[in-house]
Amino acid sequence: MKASELREKTAAELQEELLGLLKEQFNLRMQRAAGQMAKPHLMRQNRRDIARIKTIMKQQGEAR
Repeated sequence: MKASELREKTAAELQEELLGLLKEQFNLRMQRAAGQMAKPHLMRQNRRDIARIKTIMKQQGEAR
């Protein structure tokens, strides 16, 4: 997901997206612990998407 796409979303939409990513991160962590992880690159991608959303939320909060 690109930062430019995220900047177009409202704060509520970003919060919803963040919640979904955090749930996905939990599921990926459980898969890794169980040894069933087929796509380990998703951990890194998910973590960076979470950071991207949090950064944009912070920037939007400072702009107001």
